[in-house]
Amino acid sequence: MSRKIVIEPVTRVEGHGKVTIQLDDQGNVTQSRLHIVEFRGFERFVQGRPYWEAPVLVERLCGICPVSHHLGAAKAVDVIAGAGTGHGLTPTAEKIRRLMHYGQIFQSHTLHFFHLASPDLLFGYDAPPEQRNIVGVALANRALATQAVLMRKYGQEVIAATAGKKIHGTGAIPGGVNKSLSLAERDTLLKGRGPLNADQMIVWAQGALEFFKDYYKKHRAFIDGFSQFPSNHLSLVRKDGALDLYHGVLRAVDTAGKKILNDVDYQEYLQHLREEVKAWSYMKFPFLTALGKENGWYRVGPLARLNTADFIPTPLAQKEFELYKTATGGKPNDRCMHTHWARLIEVLHAAEVMRDLLLDSDITGDHLVVKGQRQPEGIGVIEAPRGTLIHHYRVNEDDLITMANLIVSTTHNNEPMNRAVNCVAKTYMTGQKEITEPMMNAVEVAIRAYDPCLSCATHAYGRMPLEISLYDAAGTLLAQRRK
Repeated sequence: MSRKIVIEPVTRVEGHGKVTIQLDDQGNVTQSRLHIVEFRGFERFVQGRPYWEAPVLVERLCGICPVSHHLGAAKAVDVIAGAGTGHGLTPTAEKIRRLMHYGQIFQSHTLHFFHLASPDLLFGYDAPPEQRNIVGVALANRALATQAVLMRKYGQEVIAATAGKKIHGTGAIPGGVNKSLSLAERDTLLKGRGPLNADQMIVWAQGALEFFKDYYKKHRAFIDGFSQFPSNHLSLVRKDGALDLYHGVLRAVDTAGKKILNDVDYQEYLQHLREEVKAWSYMKFPFLTALGKENGWYRVGPLARLNTADFIPTPLAQKEFELYKTATGGKPNDRCMHTHWARLIEVLHAAEVMRDLLLDSDITGDHLVVKGQRQPEGIGVIEAPRGTLIHHYRVNEDDLITMANLIVSTTHNNEPMNRAVNCVAKTYMTGQKEITEPMMNAVEVAIRAYDPCLSCATHAYGRMPLEISLYDAAGTLLAQRRK
């Protein structure tokens, strides 16, 4: 008989979502969907507020990646304040923001890999659920768990020093920042106490990479073959093609590596990107307009960034990037689980960037803000831990926001995550008489590789309706009730 498998909630991700998998009478997977059933209202919440409030309002989207929204909005209001984009800030302001952002990348990637993803790698996706968590990791490998906590702590300390608070800081303001680092703050982050110092973070980041590469050698067939499908890839890159997580131009490549969006100014994103709406999810489906809805979807995030970038501008991460490219064939990488490898290369890159910024004398400078002629509209784009993040605002003559459009990283990855769910469901569930918990966790493993931030992508607004639909085996709607 036909069956419907429901996985709710999806675990070890940020936010709330569910998966439905439809099996026909022969046990074949006929449909798989990742449902996001909350409605995001932040674009409406900020309307009518002064534009300079945007960086501290929209970061309330999330407690995991508030810095990304803080800086994405700040880059947009820089344009409105007449400070230009990217390098229009003073050297001190830009470097403080970069330090803040790379601290965010470092702590968020560390949190995801060690706390959320590593249980599946250490114990296997079919291990008992009571073992497959961070407590299980701590019991099995105390040193690894301790290292994970301290790495995240260091990233949070960097954020606190630059943004004023570890969560929902206020450091970025229109045209710059409201503080630089004192010499004491710089020295604490650079030299630290005990293991909490910049050099140790680099050593531990290298160790995390060695951990994954050793796992890969032992489980190559699983890592290479799990949820693999061709896709396009999109991210910011520096104008010379380097990986740059704070500023750059938009580049997209197809599965063969051909550029399909060739280093365009992100102020023109609306000419190249659109969002499709589907009835069964409150999360939209972005696509490249030149390729259309059917073929224009793409991935963002660590895997996409290493597919679009030509090189990494720090030596240790560049060396790892070259090894990664050699091991994966050099072409754009479409293997879902390789996202973890790419993420850890970015952890190492972030550690190198943080150390280099802390050694830069501009980081303690006192020229913090620039001003210019006010503009009616501003767009800010940044590479959040999970991928490309777009903030777009329009304001009226009274400086009040009249329009806000946010396309967050997880929204970009909506179609890839749905395809990953379908790929794994067909592999593990087709023809099975019994659907087991490990099979369902395998579906979640595919979702977790994208490190989705579902509360960023969607938000509850008021009281959402309860809707129940009844279908027969052929997919015909028999009845529907809405409350």
